[in-house]
Amino acid sequence: MLNCREATRLLSESLDRPLTLNERMMLKLHLMMCTGCRNFDQQMGSIRQITRLYVQGKQPPEDDSRS
Repeated sequence: MLNCREATRLLSESLDRPLTLNERMMLKLHLMMCTGCRNFDQQMGSIRQITRLYVQGKQPPEDDSRS
């Protein structure tokens, strides 16, 4: 079973390389049980999307949930 440090490392590595089947399965199991790592994964996805939009010279959509 992965701990949070190992899970976040795999989430980061998954941006640079394909994870092995075993790594994907262990990560998926950890994410099903860990809210903190799920949040980290979502935040990394948001940062990646915003960065891509910035490089393209576009603005990210406004988040209405914060009002």
